[in-house]
Amino acid sequence: MVHIKGGSFQMGSDDPSFNDTRPVHAVNLKDFWMDTHEVTNAEFKKFVDATGYKTVAEQQLDPKDFPGVDPASVVPGSGVFTAPAQPVSLDNPLQWWRYVAGASWQHPYGPQSNNKGRENYPVVNISYDDAKSYAHWAGKRLPTEAEWEYAARANKPNTTYYWGNELHPGGKMMSNNYQGHFPDKDTAEDGFKGLSPVMSFPPNANGLYDMEGNVWEWCSDFYRPDYYAKSPTDNPQGPSDSFDPDEPGTISHVQRGGSFICSEQYCIRYKAGSRGKGEVKSASDNLGFRCVKD
Repeated sequence: MVHIKGGSFQMGSDDPSFNDTRPVHAVNLKDFWMDTHEVTNAEFKKFVDATGYKTVAEQQLDPKDFPGVDPASVVPGSGVFTAPAQPVSLDNPLQWWRYVAGASWQHPYGPQSNNKGRENYPVVNISYDDAKSYAHWAGKRLPTEAEWEYAARANKPNTTYYWGNELHPGGKMMSNNYQGHFPDKDTAEDGFKGLSPVMSFPPNANGLYDMEGNVWEWCSDFYRPDYYAKSPTDNPQGPSDSFDPDEPGTISHVQRGGSFICSEQYCIRYKAGSRGKGEVKSASDNLGFRCVKD
């Protein structure tokens, strides 16, 4: 873990593309420790071996929770990014997302896949509940989104990306994102199609890796798009409840950092100050986490 010295910063973004990152506001934080990189398959395996834990993606589903759906199709699994064979309209994510039966942290793309040789890759298909359970076992916790952004900014002024204003400064790849034509042609100019091992790209000034790209990371805060207007200045913990206007009635938490499928064409929320969100039991092959400690 890396020691993050407390201090003050301007949290959020004025980017007009985002409707939930304003107003930019002052935040003061205490010292904390943060994992140098995203939790890996090898680290998560130690947790599972020690506890017998089954992730949400591995647990049997109750057909009663899915009215109108054929009970035979209500089976454990997870969302898997699947590139279409040809260009498609970007208005329907179901054209590149598939729910794959049997996909889990151990089988990231379905039952025929495994993690052999991928011990140093970030663990994926992890729900909020899974990440919280691991953090508790490890004697840690999930970061608040204020802690996450503060650590990612590393005392830099508000820039477009956490490392500066250029996506590829001097032609250098700084994070694992999508290059090419989304979602059908990933040219892998950064050296990776899909996930990359942790620590494959330069760390920030705090010595933290993959604070942009690779996998989305869970934070402890409930998600509300209007929270910043009333967020306290000192050590904010997030709102007392969740509200996602895109999925009313669900309980959602904040996600940060973007993933390997974020690009300038689609899902630009790997930019500095931007926010993601997810329902507590949702999981996908671009979703992981890291932990912090007081």
